[in-house]
Amino acid sequence: MTTNSTILHETTVITPDSKLSQEEHVAVETPYTIMLNEVEIGSSMVLPVGLEEFGVGFLFGQGYIQRPEEVKEVLVCPEGKISVYADVENTEPKDVIITSGCGGTGKIPKDMLEGFFEEPLQYSISFPEIKSFIRQVLKASPLGPKTHCVHGCGLWSDGKLQLFFEDVGRHNAVDKVMGALLLGQATPRSAIYTTGRLTSDMVLKCARMRIPIVMSRTAPSSLGLAIAVRAGLTLAAYARPERVNVFNGPERITTGAK
Repeated sequence: MTTNSTILHETTVITPDSKLSQEEHVAVETPYTIMLNEVEIGSSMVLPVGLEEFGVGFLFGQGYIQRPEEVKEVLVCPEGKISVYADVENTEPKDVIITSGCGGTGKIPKDMLEGFFEEPLQYSISFPEIKSFIRQVLKASPLGPKTHCVHGCGLWSDGKLQLFFEDVGRHNAVDKVMGALLLGQATPRSAIYTTGRLTSDMVLKCARMRIPIVMSRTAPSSLGLAIAVRAGLTLAAYARPERVNVFNGPERITTGAK
C-alpha cells in the first residue's frame, strides 16, 4: 500500500522470546528538482506533500526570492520537478556554505550570513498560547507517531495554528512554511515552532522573513543564537507545554493570558 506520504512495509519484530511479522508505515522520500524561470537551481529529497510551498521556500532560503510579489506561478510536475516563475533577474549560482544539515545537503549563500536584517515584526505570545501551539503542532499529523521519521513545523498567530507542514528533513519543513508565507497563506507577524534544532540556516530564514518568535523542541547552535541576537529575534529552545528556555528576547513571551 502506498500513499503520498507513506508506504507499508512488512518487518520482523524480534525479541528474546519470539519473532513476529508486523507492518510498518515508512515515510516516502522523493527527489525533486527546483527550477526558477526554467533554470535549474537545485535538488532535494522531500516528502511529496506541500510541494508548491517547498519550491518557493527553497528558493527563498537560497536567496533567489525575497518578497511575495515576486512569485508569479508555481507548477509541480509528477516526474519530480517544481517550476517556479518569479519576477527576478538573477538565477546565477551563488557562493554558498554547506550547512549542518544531515548529509551536507543544506546550503546558504555566504553574503546572507553577514547581511543586514530588517527589524522583526511586532508580536508577542502568552504562555497559555504556547501550550496550545506546541500541542497542536505535535498532534497535527499522524505521520510522526506512524513513521517516527518526520519533522514538523507550525506557525501561530491570532490565537490559532495557521500553518503546519512536515517533512523527512527539518530544513524542508521550515522551507514549506516560508513558501506558504510568500504565497500569502498566513502572515509572518507570528511565532514559529519546529521539532528540529535551530542551526544557522534555520534561524536565518526566520530572520529574513521577519518572524519575531522562533521556538524549537530541541536546541540552538551558537551561530543560530548569534543570528537571533543580531536580528533581534526571540529564540526559545527545549519548548514544552509547561516550559520554554528563552535564549534571546524573553520580552515577547508573557506568562499569563493575553
